[in-house]
Amino acid sequence: MAGLYVHIPFCEKKCIYCDFYSIESVHDYDAFLASLTTEIEMRARLLPVGRSFHSIFFGGGTPSLLSPAQLGGILETLHARFRFDPLVEITVECNPGTIDVDKLRGYRAAGVNRLSFGVQSFHADDLEFLSRIHTAEEAETAIRTAHGAGIKNVNLDLMFSLPGQTPERWMANLERARALGTTHLSCYSLTIEQGTPLARMVARGMVGIPPEESDAALFELTMQTLSDWGFRQYEVSNYALPGFESRHNLTYWRHEDYLGFGPSAHSTIHGRRWWNVSSLQTYLERIRGGQLPESGGEFLSADTLRSEHIFLRLRSEGISLPDFTRLYGSDLHADNRDFIDRCIADGMLVIDSERLKLTRKGLLVCDEICAELK
Repeated sequence: MAGLYVHIPFCEKKCIYCDFYSIESVHDYDAFLASLTTEIEMRARLLPVGRSFHSIFFGGGTPSLLSPAQLGGILETLHARFRFDPLVEITVECNPGTIDVDKLRGYRAAGVNRLSFGVQSFHADDLEFLSRIHTAEEAETAIRTAHGAGIKNVNLDLMFSLPGQTPERWMANLERARALGTTHLSCYSLTIEQGTPLARMVARGMVGIPPEESDAALFELTMQTLSDWGFRQYEVSNYALPGFESRHNLTYWRHEDYLGFGPSAHSTIHGRRWWNVSSLQTYLERIRGGQLPESGGEFLSADTLRSEHIFLRLRSEGISLPDFTRLYGSDLHADNRDFIDRCIADGMLVIDSERLKLTRKGLLVCDEICAELK
């Protein structure tokens, strides 16, 4: 199985921490949508007949700036060109400040069955700092509106380790999300991405970032609290009630194929990875010229596939040791016995039913453990 990703590059206002390609514009929609349709049709002709997809994810940018008719038009094109699982998951990322009940009902009628709201915080000062365009009240209203529109599968993005954030303030965010009947939570630590306004603010001493010890404490609080509430942590930052895990996200973490459309979108199909140009103007020009908008690509080596498998699987469901041997012809445990056994003794790794998995303690240093496995 595989997933489809559609990148919508438009934003009303770009957040200070975001390094995804987006532009503060509500223009060129018609030209973009026409080019997107053409790209989908061009790419479909190059894929093997019969390839099936189990998810469609609209990311950005702010996909919820699209009208139901615009979103529905994209979905019609996709369904005309590709095969989908009967229970295909269709997710739209939403900014709470850009939706209303009519729009969400229109999305639902077009086939959308999952929403992901970029809430980040229910505290007004946090939202102002992050340059979000919505209020906490608008976020709550948006989630209730989604439920009223018949979309029950709703994710909330929340961000911890914000400047000055205390455990009490973070718990208030989690409790408010739970009270809204949320079925899925993505809880991320604030990351300083190079080239963003936030990175420049930190470099100038305008913003202080909490120390690693504080970040780890909030992460541990999140894991324990959501576990107590019945959420399963199925990836480092993602928690779901039973049955509400994101099929699209699992595509990435299970190291499966995915196909992306739009400016800056990435794809990996049959061992080849490529990425589109990160410029709307260049994207439009390439499509008008009859060219695919690729900026670069590569064939993935066996070593690259192996290391990615370790990183993606270990941070989510764990590594099936027999499957790893079948895929890569080597015994991961035997090749790393001293390190793995030491991590098991230290309570950071476990082997459960021949699956190597991180414990909560290990999740705190996931990247470091993955980097040591060869």
